[in-house]
Amino acid sequence: MQKPVRSTLLRLLICLLVAAGAFAMEHFVFGHALFRVLGMAACTLLCANLLSLLLQLMKPKSGRGRTLVTLFSSLVHYVAALVILCWGLTLLGVDVRTILASVGIVALIVGFGAESLIADVVTGIFMLFENQYNVGDIVEVNGFRGTVKEIGIRTTAIVDTGDNIKIINNSDMKNILNRSDNISRAVSDICIPYETDLESLEKKLPALAEEIFKARGDVLLAPPRYLGVQSLSESSVVLRFVADVAEKDIFSGARILNRDLWLGFRRLGVECPFPQVDVHNR
Repeated sequence: MQKPVRSTLLRLLICLLVAAGAFAMEHFVFGHALFRVLGMAACTLLCANLLSLLLQLMKPKSGRGRTLVTLFSSLVHYVAALVILCWGLTLLGVDVRTILASVGIVALIVGFGAESLIADVVTGIFMLFENQYNVGDIVEVNGFRGTVKEIGIRTTAIVDTGDNIKIINNSDMKNILNRSDNISRAVSDICIPYETDLESLEKKLPALAEEIFKARGDVLLAPPRYLGVQSLSESSVVLRFVADVAEKDIFSGARILNRDLWLGFRRLGVECPFPQVDVHNR
């Protein structure tokens, strides 16, 4: 069982016990309003967590579907908090309608104070309709690169390759680079000695590329492509290769290219160079 599901089940059990205890205490102490409010809050949270559990058990295949599931799960808890507040005040004898009708100025003041919160919510709604990114997409925001794990009403959770989770307010999700929109390219630069017969080596590269693709078709989407001489360094000629990969495999694809090209070059009789010093003795 997944950890979020276990956590939700635990919250359901706690809410059920609290609700039962609150209603029992209400009758024991002759209907005390505080216990009635506590029982109501526990029942509301019980319903919210039950709905959240049903959403978690849904496994949409598309990123758009997973986005809607996480968004509605976040919305459920905000609605539950609002219901508890209004219903609780009503149970305590407070006329909520009168309060709502007379808080125009207060709402304006609170609105200015909660400007960032409103911006987060509004931005989240626009991102949903504009389909800028979805759960499962690999994005880069302000130099942080990771996979979108959850999109909520107010925040977005992104997890990187080290399982570090960064929570970003929706209003701060600016200049997003969605790397999942297009095919990515893994890059490998291989150094060869200057004395290598480059023309002869280049004729053998297509066969080597096909060999690598057949062995690594689970990561590479196409055979590696030889782009040519990237640079002329002090002790070697640098050849550049690229291969089409999914964005999630861009780092592993580069490592595969480095390994298999190096081993392939050795089979072709080409060794990787190393710095050399010529000493002239007069």
